[in-house]
Amino acid sequence: MSSSQRSNLHIKPFELLLDQTTINKRVAELGSEITRDYTGKNPLIIGVLKGCFVFMSDLIRQIKLPVEVEFVSASSYVKGSKQEKEIKFVSAVPTPLKDRHILVVEGIVDSAKTAVKIVKEFTKEEPASVEIVTLIDKPASHREKIDLKYKGFTIGNEFLIGYGLDNTQRYRNLPFIGKLVDN
Repeated sequence: MSSSQRSNLHIKPFELLLDQTTINKRVAELGSEITRDYTGKNPLIIGVLKGCFVFMSDLIRQIKLPVEVEFVSASSYVKGSKQEKEIKFVSAVPTPLKDRHILVVEGIVDSAKTAVKIVKEFTKEEPASVEIVTLIDKPASHREKIDLKYKGFTIGNEFLIGYGLDNTQRYRNLPFIGKLVDN
């Protein structure tokens, strides 16, 4: 994308990290892995809004199994005087989770706090299994220990935009992933 195209879209300066072809290839690979691992298991795929929606829509089309889809919304808020963030669910999953194989789809696992909280909450409902699927893992930013069975790309501690990832609710529609850079 040229600088004049960026200017017309009012996009902040960024460095391209993952182009559309690279993303599509990896999403197809993840879909194949999930198809292999979940054949005969009737998986329930739960997306964590808003960052997952582009990735999840592409991913479920690459899974060659019947799947059920749900969404949850989680938000973080400041708790106490230490500026500690607490995760709370804004919406819950209406589908029963007991004895189901659950795949939780995240666009990005940054601090890992949301993913850990979701796994803990869903585990209370006695599913057969719960796994996280993320397009982007940022292990240098993790503040919680988490095992990610399905991850697209591992990236350093960068601020990313595009392919569902935002900066102040903008740039989710970009077909690639870029790293914001200082002017």
